[in-house]
Amino acid sequence: MRILNEFKVPNFKFPKLKMEGISEIDEVNIEEHKSQKKDIKYAPKNYKTIKEVFTKAITEYKDKIFMLEKFDHKAPFTEITYEQFGQDVIHFGTGLNKILGLKDKRVIIIGENTYHWYVSYMTMLCGTGIAVPVDKELPANEIENVIKRSKASAVIYSKKKKEIIKKVKDNLPEVEYFIEMNSDNTINDKDVGANYVIEQGKRIVSSGDDSYMQIEIDPEEFKVLIFTSGTTSQAKGVMINNRNLAQNVNVVSAYVYLDSNDRFFSVLPLHHTYESSIGFLLPISVGASIVVCEGLKHIVPNLKETHPTAMLAVPLLIENLYKKINENIVKSKKDKLVKSMIHLTNALKTVNVDIKRKVFKEIHDNLGGNIRIIVSAAAPIDAKVGKWLQDIGIVFLQGYGLTETAPISALTPEFDPRVGSAGKAVTCAELKIHNPNEKGEGEVYINSDTLMIGYYEDEAATNEVVHIIDGKRWFNSGDVGYLDEDGYLYVTGRSKNVIVTQNGKNIYPEEIELLLGKIEEIKECMVYGKEQAGSKELVISVKVIPDYEKIEEKHGKNLTEEQIHKIIWEEIKGVNKKLTSYKAIKNLEIKKDEFEKTTTMKIKRFVELQKDKK
Repeated sequence: MRILNEFKVPNFKFPKLKMEGISEIDEVNIEEHKSQKKDIKYAPKNYKTIKEVFTKAITEYKDKIFMLEKFDHKAPFTEITYEQFGQDVIHFGTGLNKILGLKDKRVIIIGENTYHWYVSYMTMLCGTGIAVPVDKELPANEIENVIKRSKASAVIYSKKKKEIIKKVKDNLPEVEYFIEMNSDNTINDKDVGANYVIEQGKRIVSSGDDSYMQIEIDPEEFKVLIFTSGTTSQAKGVMINNRNLAQNVNVVSAYVYLDSNDRFFSVLPLHHTYESSIGFLLPISVGASIVVCEGLKHIVPNLKETHPTAMLAVPLLIENLYKKINENIVKSKKDKLVKSMIHLTNALKTVNVDIKRKVFKEIHDNLGGNIRIIVSAAAPIDAKVGKWLQDIGIVFLQGYGLTETAPISALTPEFDPRVGSAGKAVTCAELKIHNPNEKGEGEVYINSDTLMIGYYEDEAATNEVVHIIDGKRWFNSGDVGYLDEDGYLYVTGRSKNVIVTQNGKNIYPEEIELLLGKIEEIKECMVYGKEQAGSKELVISVKVIPDYEKIEEKHGKNLTEEQIHKIIWEEIKGVNKKLTSYKAIKNLEIKKDEFEKTTTMKIKRFVELQKDKK
């Protein structure tokens, strides 16, 4: 899964720990903490479309809190009810359809996580057009390319993206409207404020027009277009329908119990299906509330202020929280005590006595006090981190999937999480290992109701990864792994070329190579993620075979290796300026021999990477 751009983890600050819960352990009434079997029903739901989810939510939970967000950092969190959310979606959809004529058209949504993003996305899913969520961190040229490639008729953008929209709008004559979130501006040529559209929609609905809610959604209808990485001609657009999204909601219910008392903490970007599906569509299906985090540096204070029960995260965030909390425990000279209490509470739990939240209350309080579930996805996580979360009384779950599976295809059930596994196939999916070796490892194939329609305007690329086997559509995930005897998946590597960073961002080498190929001084190149000693993070690197004739022609004869390296590096720096910062090349290697290639003259990346490891 592709998650965060330049995930710069802040310096989390926690107060000195006293661990009073541990000192009071003798006073704990064991009988009170004996596990009571709850009448929890783990069963998949049966929604066909997201509109069904939406309609139920705004009816059954109308008085409950849908969202908490700080629109002013100095003010408290604003609480927005499901009723308000429902009205805004209906009015916005009515205005977009009746006033701006955007019914069935493609609409870009770009901006930070905010209430207005949620309204915009739901409006598309329930009856306006095709949503095209875009990474807010993309540079202007890539945003422009996304708009053009998607054939978008409108762009809904946040105030923070206003300047970048100004830069590109003159190059986009095909766009009919540029709609600014949380703006009251009336229509001025192609510009209009979203609040104005909502007010006009409200006026139409008040007159008795119920056309928006009467729109019937075909579960198979193309509703969301997400570009997997960047926006050059090499980036793939994933086409998702309502059934794909609804099944995400349905299947999680079979593995995790959630209800209207739960509160999700939203820290990951909404343009990604992980957050928009599991962090948005799932919680509204049970009437849970969502907290919009102000930003990475505000994670800890926001947790303490809003007391969420569930958080979706990438490994980098979870591992850093783990690191900071444990550093603080050591500074407080409580590490040996905490370790012994983990052993004790684990032993008690084997006899159905769970006092973890009591004993480790101070740690829980630093995370808001109510966190009971943390879900990690997007990249592998150190198993000891997940085990530690379990040890202190937090259910740690691992999700698995890709944008192409919208995204969930496997999940560890909360009743049997198995730290270290990527999960077991969700109830609408099957996993199988294609051509396993003697260890049972092979490429992970996925057959699922969450599987995309296909790649946008690229049937050939779709056919490369989706194979019909025994009448079923199987998607080649590009991952290598094995299944245990209970069907739990363990991912051991990747077979695709994609570079997966520690924060879950995927980088497609071909996209960068296409740009490097325009440099005259480069004959051939291969972009890859280079391992570095003592770190799990990959350095974006490139192996280059120089075009010595062109270099001699342009820069003179008898150049040293250092001079050639400098010449090519200066050209690469120019390419880096055209890329989002997390894709920038950090390391250049001049290759003296030829790349090993297939009969079709494609570089054997795996072979070259093995050489690099040696």
